[in-house]
Amino acid sequence: MTSTPFGRTVTAMVTPMREDGALDLDGTQRLAAYLADHGNDGLVVNGTTGESATTTDEENVAVVRAVVEAVGDRVAVTAGVGTNDTAHSCRAAEALAAVGADAVLIVTPYYNKPTQAGIVEHFRAVVGATGLPAMAYDIPGRTGTALASDTIRSLAQIPELVAVKDAKGDLFAASRLMHETDLLWYSGDDVLNLPWLALGAVGVVSVVGHVAGSQYAEMVAAVDRGDLQRAREIHTTLIPAIEAVMNTTQGAIMAKAAMRMLGVIESDFCRLPLLPAAPEHLDILREGLRRSGVL
Repeated sequence: MTSTPFGRTVTAMVTPMREDGALDLDGTQRLAAYLADHGNDGLVVNGTTGESATTTDEENVAVVRAVVEAVGDRVAVTAGVGTNDTAHSCRAAEALAAVGADAVLIVTPYYNKPTQAGIVEHFRAVVGATGLPAMAYDIPGRTGTALASDTIRSLAQIPELVAVKDAKGDLFAASRLMHETDLLWYSGDDVLNLPWLALGAVGVVSVVGHVAGSQYAEMVAAVDRGDLQRAREIHTTLIPAIEAVMNTTQGAIMAKAAMRMLGVIESDFCRLPLLPAAPEHLDILREGLRRSGVL
């Protein structure tokens, strides 16, 4: 079994909120416990799916503290600390480490489109703020800038930067990097979870894990023992749920709707510019979860 400080079946957790938009910290703890009870050995908190673009630094601290209190002895808690301001990211990393985060997730700086050399120095600075294990998040569809292969090779020389969450989807380039470096690779796209695992990824950082954590844990275990037939069966069973959560509207919206549908959280409120799922999308979600056997 691969040893990793992040866990192997990891859900990028939504941030429960009340109908007035305030944090629901009780709901956050219930959700974290639910995910820990359903196959997840890691959680990413305050990531994109946690609506980090519209939560404050103080709220992020409160959420990480709540999750650590609820399940920190059962799962690895990785805190999203990435912004497009290096100094801000360093302060965030320090603050979230102080309340018990086990690791940090750092996204490529977005909007300002830094050079590849600037990206390396950004990661180096943020990693250096705490010394916690760090995962680089490569998602050019959101950030506007992909991590080049040579940049990832440079990042692999930073001792505490030990993993990549890949939502870029270049399977061949990543397979070369997995061979050339000792970086731990994670699928960052539920559609490609099985292909990533088959190529050597150690785990998944999933949105669909809200509803399929146990199934993904079984998939990881099946690939470990070389049982690709079983892994394919799990993947095929989950196709309707993946389609409903990831391809209907937006992942955070649908994950919140699913958790409310399953009675885990009380509200599916999202902060603008996100809106809760429309009734027709809830119908699609309910049917997809039903067909995958998770509702």
